[in-house]
Amino acid sequence: MLAVAMLITIIVCVQYQVVGRYVFNDTPTWAEGLALQLVLYVTALGVAVGVRDAGHIGLDSLVALLPEGMRLKIEILIHALVALFGAIMAWSGWIWTQLKWTDIKPMMGVPVGLDYLALCVSGALIVMFSIEHIVALLRDEEVMPAWN
Repeated sequence: MLAVAMLITIIVCVQYQVVGRYVFNDTPTWAEGLALQLVLYVTALGVAVGVRDAGHIGLDSLVALLPEGMRLKIEILIHALVALFGAIMAWSGWIWTQLKWTDIKPMMGVPVGLDYLALCVSGALIVMFSIEHIVALLRDEEVMPAWN
């Protein structure tokens, strides 16, 4: 829902920028900066939701051919590797957030580190959603998609 609200805000910002440029001949610089910032966060949240809903690329056809015990182990391994990727993403995003926090974006006057904070949020969500999938596999349950 948050990503949807951000998408709507992106549309409003771009429309405001177009109207400002072509109707009032005065382009608001913050509108473009905000739209670009929100694109980063929408993309990051979209990646996390893709992991939550198991929408990422997988080799289901090969895994489905394996015996049940081996299939379960491989699926747990896949989710563990995705969680590792999310943890690395969150950790490296945090390092970049700290390194770039003192740099200021001229269009909006906010720290450049906000760009990299999106990686931290997305990485943390990926770890949590991967753990959710592992727990569901161990309990022989199914994770219900976010959008029913």
